[in-house]
Amino acid sequence: MLTFLNKHLEEILGAVILALMVVVAFLNVVVRYCTNFSFAWSEEVTINLFVWTVMLGTSAVFRDGGHLGMNLIYTHCRESLRLCFAVLSLVLSIAFFSVLFYYGLFEVIDEIDLEASSESLGIPVWWYTGAVPLLSVLICLRIVQRFMHDLVQHKF
Repeated sequence: MLTFLNKHLEEILGAVILALMVVVAFLNVVVRYCTNFSFAWSEEVTINLFVWTVMLGTSAVFRDGGHLGMNLIYTHCRESLRLCFAVLSLVLSIAFFSVLFYYGLFEVIDEIDLEASSESLGIPVWWYTGAVPLLSVLICLRIVQRFMHDLVQHKF
């Protein structure tokens, strides 16, 4: 079970969130066209859940090694230089998502301190923005996981 979650955590969560987004948007369209009523909160929910979906997708792509890369120079280099490029990519990616985690965490802390709530539903805003620091950590773990996998498999 743990291996299954390790390989499919992002897909499962992403599918659930995407299904929720589709149901909310569909219900809003049906209600809006069948009545004069509209769910004011549907846009808030779908847009904010989209952030969660994007971050989960980013994590899945890093886990699977499917992120974009420029191979023109990389493929024509010696193995030792490829390893240097891989380490550089690892460091820069971890640095980027660490900065994203840092500022995302400050945003969440500010929203908790200010007791900010969403306009439509009145729920704490940090429920939405918590995706950035939380999933930045998951992305960093997936980056390291992919690097270690490639290192063991001698894919450089």
